[in-house]
This record gives sequence, C-alpha cells and structure tokens, in this order.
Amino acid sequence: MYSNRWMTVREDVVRRPDGSSGIYSVLEKPDFAVVIPLDGDRLTLVEQYRYPLGRRLWEFPQGTWEDRPDADPAELAAGELAEETGLRAAHLEHLGFLWEASGYATQGGHVFLATGLEQGERQVLHEEQDLRAATFTVSHFEDMIRRGEIQDGPTVAAWGLYLVQRRAPGGLPAGTAGDQ
Repeated sequence: MYSNRWMTVREDVVRRPDGSSGIYSVLEKPDFAVVIPLDGDRLTLVEQYRYPLGRRLWEFPQGTWEDRPDADPAELAAGELAEETGLRAAHLEHLGFLWEASGYATQGGHVFLATGLEQGERQVLHEEQDLRAATFTVSHFEDMIRRGEIQDGPTVAAWGLYLVQRRAPGGLPAGTAGDQ
C-alpha cells in the first residue's frame, strides 16, 4: 500500500477460523536496538520530540539504521548509544528481544545493557538535532516511571526485562538495593 525508506505498510487478505475473510494491515519496519546505559546507580536517558505524539519523551537510547536493516544488533546498539549520548560501552550484554507492537507491526527490539561507560562526542543525526541527553539515578528514573513522566514503551519494557533478569535471591534487583 505504501513504502518509504523507513517503513512499508501492507494490507493482507486473511481467512478467519470460521472461514470468513477480512483484511489485516501490517507495518513493516526493521528491528531496532534499545540500550540501558548503566553506570553504577546512574542511567543515561535521551529526550526527544516524537512527532506522532506531538510531544517530547524521555527514553533509553534506541533506534534502527534504515540504510543497514540487517546490521548486527550489538553493532547497532553501540552505534545508537554513541550517536545519541556520546557514550562508549566497554561491555554490551544482550538481555533479550521484545516485539514493539505485535498487533500491527513486524518490528521488534533487541535490548542491551551497556556498562563500563566512557564519554565521547555525540554524533546526533540531522533528524535528531533537538535530542538531549541527561543522567538520572536509578531511583529517580523509577520515580519518573511511577509519576508517568516516562511513557516510552520500549524503555519501560527494557527496564522490566533488566529487573527480571537481575533479580537477587532476596527479591531486590542485584546492584540496586540502595535505590529501593
């Protein structure tokens, strides 16, 4: 139905279990990487204007490369982190994969934990020139989620994946006991 360098929208004719037919619209986009930049008890977030919503959102660095849709997810994660924040990670750990919007899109996101961070120069794309980066404590970040100040789905889902995988025997996330 429609295609540009960022996405394709298609409409499929489908047959339902009862034999009736219908249509299903699907948005095709390349997978993205979302990066949790964690330095001790501090997280780096980016804030940018999201045109479809008409507002700015705080979120973890994330994105895709339209010109390289088959890029290695770890390379993509390192690139997005450096581009948006200037941070370089000594260690990138793949935490998992999450579907972005499985009801209408083929896009998913590889979630990475970035540690051993060093600050360098940002390489923000022209389309992201209003993007800004800031660092928050884990407890402040979690308070922002509770207050509804962070509403980006991939960011909240990535943090949930991190917490589930880092669950310590005492029930608190490993490494964040002082933040609870």
